[in-house]
Amino acid sequence: MSNNFHIDTLDRRILALLLKDARMPFIEVARRCKVSGAAVHQRISKLTEAGVIDGSHFSLNPKALGFMTCAFIGIQVNLTSTSTHNEVFGKIQQIPEIIECHHISGKYSLLVKIYTRNNEHLKQVIVEKIQAIPEISFTETFISLEAGFERELPVV
Repeated sequence: MSNNFHIDTLDRRILALLLKDARMPFIEVARRCKVSGAAVHQRISKLTEAGVIDGSHFSLNPKALGFMTCAFIGIQVNLTSTSTHNEVFGKIQQIPEIIECHHISGKYSLLVKIYTRNNEHLKQVIVEKIQAIPEISFTETFISLEAGFERELPVV
């Protein structure tokens, strides 16, 4: 995002409406903001170009798809070189149950978020897919009992 880009009150109103319902038609956003549809389209285009809006997507409910276990796994990579870290990252990226991977500081090199069908499936993925990567020194798993909340950043 450009340091010179300014988000004004109308931008904030548009973003707030779309965060509540990303499928809301631009003409409805325009009606609620009391501006033209073209103005909303133009604002959305500028926000996208500036990097404020980063794509659009549908959210799937993991439980509705049969993925009942959510966990976070700290992964320590045996760092012999930068290429080792990149190789492990590439291998982690190929595991479909892992939906997020963060490069972090501290005890671990990577922190991943994973969804599995159940605890047995989680164990299978950890042992057969993650710990099977030779460059991984150790892992520590934290099973999520419940997501307290999830949200987007506030539109300030």
